[in-house]
Amino acid sequence: MVRVSVELGWSLILGASLGFGLWLLVSLAPMLRRPLLLHRVAPYVLDVSAGARDLVARRRVNPARVLGVVASPVGDRLAPVLHAVLGAPEGIRRRLRQAASTETVAELRGRQLRWGALGGVVGAALGVAGAMQGGPVVLPAALAALGALIGAFTVDWLLQRRAKRRLARISSELPSILEFLSLSLAAGEGLQDALRRVGGAGRSALGRELAGVVADAAAGVSLSSALAVLADELGHPGVTRSVDQMRGALERGTPLSQTLQAQAVDARDAAKRDLLEAAGRKEISMLVPLVFGLLPTTVAFALWPGIHVLQVGF
Repeated sequence: MVRVSVELGWSLILGASLGFGLWLLVSLAPMLRRPLLLHRVAPYVLDVSAGARDLVARRRVNPARVLGVVASPVGDRLAPVLHAVLGAPEGIRRRLRQAASTETVAELRGRQLRWGALGGVVGAALGVAGAMQGGPVVLPAALAALGALIGAFTVDWLLQRRAKRRLARISSELPSILEFLSLSLAAGEGLQDALRRVGGAGRSALGRELAGVVADAAAGVSLSSALAVLADELGHPGVTRSVDQMRGALERGTPLSQTLQAQAVDARDAAKRDLLEAAGRKEISMLVPLVFGLLPTTVAFALWPGIHVLQVGF
């Protein structure tokens, strides 16, 4: 059995890191040869030639393509397990839409893979350092697995946080948007014109979503279908109720101004209830520093003089 010293362990880690970095740099370097006529013509015939699109897509790849090609069979077999642990593609797609992210599910998985690999490398390095100091032999593997899981889950947690913050912003904007729509409809405008006015009035998150609905309607999609797609993709209860009322008004011709005004009042009441619930949760969390910080300090200041007098007296 070969004994691994501290110098040899760090040499292996740094040498592997240097080799991987040099490999990425070499893969990014352009090839020093004249491009073929096929490669020069392909970008200009993308709209009429599927072969040209495939050629350009093959040329624009990640420098770490060899790892992807080698690991693809294993990744295909582990895909159900990864979906079960890290979330199904449908849920990831919805969170990306709620966070207004331009990433695809594949790009997010790739980012999770990179963060997981980085966490695994850091965990393995710490494990090797601990094993060389007399720790157990399985410590590098355990820390590498733990670091990989932490890296992958961190990406998903950050995405969930972005989605929740944006949905909270939409909830805060919903009453004002509904009142604006109600006023526009009461003034005699149609629903599509009112949505266009609201979408172009500011830079709110919900206003941009409504502007996208109007753009889809202008491109040929029916306004009712565009609103239904918005409600399905966002998954926001308040937006879904408002969209149902708008679609009902479009399909059956029912009055909408007073309904939207009532929904705006309901949205404000729901925001007040959420604020009271958040205040109740914060009240409980505020007891933690009081009980574990201020109260022991007060007891110590109250008891210390008496204890000191007793010790001096005896």
